[in-house]
Amino acid sequence: MKKTIQFVTVFAGMLLAAAFSTGCSKKSGTQPDSGDKKVLTYGKSQGPYTVLFETGVKPILEKEGYTFKAVEFSDLVQNDTALQEGEIDFNVEQHTAYKDNFNKSQNGNLVTITPIPTVPAGLFPGKKKSPDQLADGDTIAVPNDASNTARAYVLLQKAGWIKLDGSVNPAQAKQSDITENPHHLVFTEMNSLNIPAVVGDFDYAVITGSIVYNAKIDPSTALLQETVLEHLLLQLVVKEENKDAQWVKDIAAAYHSKEFSEYFNANNNGLWYVPDNYFSN
Repeated sequence: MKKTIQFVTVFAGMLLAAAFSTGCSKKSGTQPDSGDKKVLTYGKSQGPYTVLFETGVKPILEKEGYTFKAVEFSDLVQNDTALQEGEIDFNVEQHTAYKDNFNKSQNGNLVTITPIPTVPAGLFPGKKKSPDQLADGDTIAVPNDASNTARAYVLLQKAGWIKLDGSVNPAQAKQSDITENPHHLVFTEMNSLNIPAVVGDFDYAVITGSIVYNAKIDPSTALLQETVLEHLLLQLVVKEENKDAQWVKDIAAAYHSKEFSEYFNANNNGLWYVPDNYFSN
């Protein structure tokens, strides 16, 4: 009986020690989502923004001891869902308007950290090659996701082809917000990815920057480019809980660094837009 009691006492002590050790480990800052971690996973999509990160920004951070893993996604919804669920740490594929729509529709808590160089959307020729050829009843393809639909109608207003309700937030403009359409233009809202393949079926088309890049469309062929508003600047995006992490600050700093400025200026072929005073050095 005495030996049994001794065994139980020892076994209980071992369990207590293990529990204490586990507790200390959790408090020690070694958990995977530590703010000072050096191995980061990002969501990768086909397009210019991942390419710019991988060629211009990632090398700067690797010199600072960071290691990166990429996870590829076929669309931005999957990319953002993975970010929301903690499967990746950040992405550089969306503007504030898209992020806001994702948070609203998916009950997300993603936040923008800093704008990054952005490819403007443009009005491109289809059957007609000049704005001067515009006629009553012309057809125009526009993106069908909420944020890019809005920017398309704002761009068409800039062209002078339509007029939007002045009380409407430009980031939320819809076809129903058009108050003047003197040429009775017909708008077809469709998946952005599909527009380049069918642009010849329309008189004109609004195509966003990443699609222009992926489809290898010459950006100089745009009949008109949008004025890139603040909510349409591409962004470094993370979960809200990570916004103050050191690794987030380091990524943001790399985008504004002198080294990235030199790379960007040497490789910008007119595709990109950056705000004034973007680079810190």
